[in-house]
Amino acid sequence: MVTGHDFAAHAKVIAEKAAEIARGYFRGQLQVELKADESPVTQADKAVEQMVRDYLAEHFSDHGILGEEHGTKHGDSRYLWVVDPIDGTRSFLTGHPLFGFLLALLDNGDPILGIIGAPALRETLIGIPGIGATLNGSAIRVSGQTRLDDARLFVNEGEKIYRDHPAVFARLMGCGQTRRLGYDCYPHALVAMGHVDAVVDYDLQPYDYMALSAVVRAAGGQITDWQGNPLTLASDGRVVSAASPELHRDLLDLLNG
Repeated sequence: MVTGHDFAAHAKVIAEKAAEIARGYFRGQLQVELKADESPVTQADKAVEQMVRDYLAEHFSDHGILGEEHGTKHGDSRYLWVVDPIDGTRSFLTGHPLFGFLLALLDNGDPILGIIGAPALRETLIGIPGIGATLNGSAIRVSGQTRLDDARLFVNEGEKIYRDHPAVFARLMGCGQTRRLGYDCYPHALVAMGHVDAVVDYDLQPYDYMALSAVVRAAGGQITDWQGNPLTLASDGRVVSAASPELHRDLLDLLNG
């Protein structure tokens, strides 16, 4: 039986190369372009994704790849790599160190391996569902918090949630023991590390959440859409991750009124 473990060494090499490229551009002179959706892209985004594509073409030429900057190649392959070269380009171009690198490997649509890299922090989380998750080689696990009233909660993309679902946003601002507003992948990494108990996220794409799904689940957490469905390439971009089934259930109840 093939598992994510069979590909983990390659994924780690890719993450190391991606981090080195990103750090080379970080807080330097960046060329910023705006894509059709008004989101920014820099030469760092393009360089990291091109490196990933070149590496996969050399080592796994029959695998597919879905990347934020260059789209899909061999999308009908059994194995599909999903990459976000710079998760949080707005953070990256403003010098904020909590941008990430995301890489997932899907086997017939199921994430069997995920990487959350934080290049500026020199942190790499690797998650293999059913086997476990690590941070720089050391095992990590979710906190196990079960009570929403006691939970440390991040709300990502809060201004979008407030704009589109003001009642949901109001309920989120009234729950938990500690609340923080955030962006991008790092709050989910903190769930996997056990420092944060839950994250509610919004308006994500598959390259934003597939790696998160693998890492959070590998660390013992729960991560689904807002209806409690497993995350797939067709999910609607509303994501919740939590440190226990109980906490996850209570957050779903809160999100759905």
